[in-house]
Amino acid sequence: MAKTSGVRAKKFLPSITVVMPVLNEEAHLEASVQSILAQSYPSEIELIIALGPSSDDTNKIAKELAKKDKRIKLLDNERGLTTVGLNAAIKIAKHDYIVRIDAHSEPEPNYFQDGIRILLEQDADEVGGIMQAKGHSAFQKAVAYAYTSRWGIGAASYHIGGQAGEAESAYLGIFKKSALERVGGYDESIIRGEDWDLAQRIKRTGGKVWFSPQLKVTYWPRGRFSRLVKQFYSTGVWRGDLTRRDIAAASKRYFVPPLLVLGLFVGLILLAFGQNLGILPAAAYLLGITLVSVLAAGLSLKSRVALVAALAVMHLSWGWGFLRGFVRGATGTVDKSRVTASGS
Repeated sequence: MAKTSGVRAKKFLPSITVVMPVLNEEAHLEASVQSILAQSYPSEIELIIALGPSSDDTNKIAKELAKKDKRIKLLDNERGLTTVGLNAAIKIAKHDYIVRIDAHSEPEPNYFQDGIRILLEQDADEVGGIMQAKGHSAFQKAVAYAYTSRWGIGAASYHIGGQAGEAESAYLGIFKKSALERVGGYDESIIRGEDWDLAQRIKRTGGKVWFSPQLKVTYWPRGRFSRLVKQFYSTGVWRGDLTRRDIAAASKRYFVPPLLVLGLFVGLILLAFGQNLGILPAAAYLLGITLVSVLAAGLSLKSRVALVAALAVMHLSWGWGFLRGFVRGATGTVDKSRVTASGS
């Protein structure tokens, strides 16, 4: 496809296909779909929902939505894997520009319009923006705060914001379909971290991955303690595996949580052998996350207390998972927080 100039990009917005992989998302699917259909976009929007084998009412809700709006197409994704569903949807997409939206996410009203314009102006292959985490319950609000804090997940621009420019990876992503076809789409052997892997392969073929803080998508994180543990453990395992495959491309921040886990483990061993100084790593860490929680702006007292637990879960589950994935690989590890139905 010929390069579109910046001047023309402002006047011309092509039709797009939105792809959405779905599994056990009855609590979020309708709101996510409505946020897509309500976009202020001047050209045609096609929405393809790849339906996994949900055990809740997700598929029923999807079918009802499709009956009400002809822009929605449903696709069976019997294996239920995100990458498989995405690739299948991209394969049948009728438009040359692809937007990925997950069912836990709701793009802001101008997301498609601004995103496609930026993609064309920058002649990028992939564009992403900010994961704007929000919550309903006190615990979910605490988790959302951790997502947007450098003391939670880290300093990635799509979590905490930053200047527009070329990026390591992108949240969700707005793509040229030709770029996805050039690299063979998503790697279906990867369960978590597929977006990072895809961005690296796009860049290795000379493509550009761009971040813009102008683009925002509301994300509703896991709202239950047990689901957060499962999610971050599996994410850590896959990040460890991907880092092992290409350690040169890995960010240094990926090694902070596993080093924390090792430090705490060494401290416990010292305590077991009667060395009281072994308590220092755990005491320092607990003091640190407590201080972050006390200073957290905009949270209720209940959410501040929950933030201590949320930070510990995110850091330690991810760190332990990373060590496991880095040493043994991620084969057979799935995100069990998505497998069972009901709730966040």
